Amino acid sequence: MIHPQAIVHPSARLGNNVAVGAFSIIGADVEIGDGTWIGPHVVINGPTRLGRDNKVYQFASLGEAPQHLGYKGEPTRLEIGDRNVVREHCTFSRATVAGGGVTCIGDDNFFMAYCHVAHDCVVGSSIVFANNSSLAGHVAIGDCAVLGGFTMVHQFCRIGPYCMTAVNTVTFKDIPPYLMVGGNTAVPHGLNLRGLKRRGFSDEAIEALKRAYKAVYRSDLLLSQALTELEPSAQQFPEVRRFVQFISESERGIVR
Repeated sequence: MIHPQAIVHPSARLGNNVAVGAFSIIGADVEIGDGTWIGPHVVINGPTRLGRDNKVYQFASLGEAPQHLGYKGEPTRLEIGDRNVVREHCTFSRATVAGGGVTCIGDDNFFMAYCHVAHDCVVGSSIVFANNSSLAGHVAIGDCAVLGGFTMVHQFCRIGPYCMTAVNTVTFKDIPPYLMVGGNTAVPHGLNLRGLKRRGFSDEAIEALKRAYKAVYRSDLLLSQALTELEPSAQQFPEVRRFVQFISESERGIVR
């Protein structure tokens, strides 16, 4: 299943039923799990690991050196989980030593065309990246988020799980879980209610999150006061606890 016009380095390790298309290049120290399909004209450099049943379309570049002026050729890594779809012209970079040495991408993600994941990012699972979404270095994206087309995330920012960003969103701050945001720069537009319902959140949990959102974004309370007010709800609802904890741990500040 390796096209005769593909180039696979002798040290690369390919699992069972791996397909590699014409003119693709699989470099040294690359590991590709069972059932993964690599289309034509793909370049994967190592050290890089892909899990099982991934699909990588033409002209993607995975595991290239980080776009970082301090990178000096150290053997950092890119780790990609299982069942991800990586469409045309996506670029995922390896990490830097200072950032921990690993760029990490989870499972069941859908990367539409021209997406970029920079060095030292941590990307969760079941995330949708619409066309041209781009992450700067050291960004963390929580599970089940949806990034609208041309979303841009500044370095060291975090996007919480179950968030949704509008087209052309640009953020320089953290986005707490469950929010819908949009604009340049990003501002909140309520909770991602449709997404929460689709993901099976209970009516009680959604109502508790509505109250939490109002305390943080629609009241006259200081942020510290709002978080204190939410402590009883956080003890009762793990969804609210996640919301409060994310905000409490923010180092860049949150969109408001």
